Amino acid sequence: MEPAHLVIAPLLTALVTAILTLATRSSLSIQRALSLVGGVGYLVGVGVLYNAVQTDADGVIVYQLSDWAAPFGITLVADALSVFMLGLAALVSLAALAFSVRFISDYGQRVSYHPLYHLMMVGVTGSFLTGDIFNLFVWFEVMLMSSYVLVAFYSGKQHTRAALTYVVLNLLGSAVMLLAIGGLYATTGTLNMADMARRLADHTAYGIDPAPVLGLSAILFTVFALKAGIAPFQFWVPAAYRAAPAPVAAMLAGVVKKVGVYAIIRLYFTIFAAATLPVGLSLPGLSGTSFLSFFGPVFFIMAAASILLGGYGAVGRRTLDGMLAYSSIGQVGFILLPLAVAATVPEVRTLGIAAALIYSLNHGFAKALLFLASGVIERMTGTLEFANLGGLTERAPVLSGGFFLGALALIGIPPLTGFFGKLLVFDTAARAGADLALAVALAGAILTIAYFSRAWNRGFWGDPVEILEQPSGTLTVAVVVLALGVVVLGIGFDPVMDAANAAANAALDRAGYVEAVAPEVVQ
Repeated sequence: MEPAHLVIAPLLTALVTAILTLATRSSLSIQRALSLVGGVGYLVGVGVLYNAVQTDADGVIVYQLSDWAAPFGITLVADALSVFMLGLAALVSLAALAFSVRFISDYGQRVSYHPLYHLMMVGVTGSFLTGDIFNLFVWFEVMLMSSYVLVAFYSGKQHTRAALTYVVLNLLGSAVMLLAIGGLYATTGTLNMADMARRLADHTAYGIDPAPVLGLSAILFTVFALKAGIAPFQFWVPAAYRAAPAPVAAMLAGVVKKVGVYAIIRLYFTIFAAATLPVGLSLPGLSGTSFLSFFGPVFFIMAAASILLGGYGAVGRRTLDGMLAYSSIGQVGFILLPLAVAATVPEVRTLGIAAALIYSLNHGFAKALLFLASGVIERMTGTLEFANLGGLTERAPVLSGGFFLGALALIGIPPLTGFFGKLLVFDTAARAGADLALAVALAGAILTIAYFSRAWNRGFWGDPVEILEQPSGTLTVAVVVLALGVVVLGIGFDPVMDAANAAANAALDRAGYVEAVAPEVVQ
């Protein structure tokens, strides 16, 4: 197979699996087998693509659909950044899928769960690989349409209310996203990301006014912030995560949220960073001429609000799943914080992006395993209320150990991946001389210790609660595998750091990206 065709391998694998699981609903055993085989095949496809990108001379593999050259055709692009995110998605999704086979009811799996799950992965994959902004919108919608149904999967009053809020907010966000994309097309004359970066870098030659581009990119950022659950657009997160089945919540927090993070890195550090601010624009804290100098303070305010609001909210929750939902708001702030510093201080740009990626990887593994563990705990005890939990270390020691490792990973204890992620966040702020960012990160770290200590003391120590149902070994294994992931990736951290640095360099190598995707476009 030609290297270019490898780009579509994960996408086709997820799509074919969705179709096959829909066609085999009459036989649950066959449907389950095909779903798991598809999940493994997706991981293999991502691994092969990752290796192809690593060995490619330019580090960028481009697939032009129907051989229509950019910027006129639909382009899929695999580079170190996109395959890093695909690797995270492939590993977490396979663990959540294996968990789903034993956790979701037979009826639910047979009717719709597996096709929807894999269609959600189709949207995630397309979002990471697309080379134009309009198709980013399309893949977002594929991902979200599946997640709408999965959030409301249990169909109870609480679940329907949460799903309705989730749907309405995301539909509004999608409408705003489409309007912003239309405005960018009208202003720049292109939708292809590489071509847009080329035009913005020389806006006078193309007759582009940077002022409306800045406004439209700011509107677009609000959509990505909504999708990622960044404050002040975080209000849908707690209800949606609590309503969704445990493996769906694991995917929403561990994978789907990272699509918004990826879009921020790709568009604002690779594409919009090529543009210069309108002449005469002056705002408090604004320094430099790049669009990034405008977005840096915005990123910081939203990151700080997410860290503090999410951490404070998690400390006061009465239920385990509520605590995990608010924790996700705070943790995405830790991902955005180094990006804010990197946008403001060019000297730490590579380090800041790498820090965000490492933190995303750790959060994807750790938060997914914590949501899976909460699902097992609810099935065992019939509740997630801290007041009615206790003694789980005695009743389910292996499960408790997995939860403990996930909590330690998010707290940032060595040698887990979370230690390196949090260390890189602090290192980015320290090297940039960003004292306020250091203070926010420290406050967030203290809050993380506080809410996980409270959860552990309330739920896992004390008098043992009555066990209603012993969980399947498969459910515990899925939690343990993800827990071992944060240990193994932490102990063998050098390759992970190399991959994150390569991804950060790919995000910043605008010239290489433009030349690989649209070399024939003449200025």
